[in-house]
Amino acid sequence: MKAIGVAGVFVLTASTAQAQVELKTYADASGNIDVQKLSCAQLAGTFQEDADFMSVWYSGWYNGLTNAGKINVERAKEMEHRVIVYCKANQDKKVITAIDVVFKAYRKEKGIRLKDEE
Repeated sequence: MKAIGVAGVFVLTASTAQAQVELKTYADASGNIDVQKLSCAQLAGTFQEDADFMSVWYSGWYNGLTNAGKINVERAKEMEHRVIVYCKANQDKKVITAIDVVFKAYRKEKGIRLKDEE
C-alpha cells in the first residue's frame, strides 16, 4: 500500500513538472520583452530568479504610474507569490491581468478602497 502512495506522488510530480526556460526566450529580435503581452504561462515557465526579476520590474512600473516612490518588501514578496499562484492556475491570462486581479483581491481583503474603485 505504501508503494502505491509513493508511486502516486511520483506520477503527480512528473505530470506537473515543466521544463523551465530563461526569460529572454520571450524577447523579440531586439532583446525586448513586451510586458503587456507576457502570458501567465510564460511567467510560470521561467526560472524563479526571472519571475522575481519581472515582479520587481512590474512593481516599479505600476508604482511609477501612480507616482508612488516606496516599496514594502514583505508585501511585494507576498504579492509576487499570489501572482505566480494565480498565473499557474490561469496560464491563458496575461501577467498584467493577473496583477490586476490579485491586487484588487488584496485590497478587498484588507479593506483598502481606491478613489477609482468607489
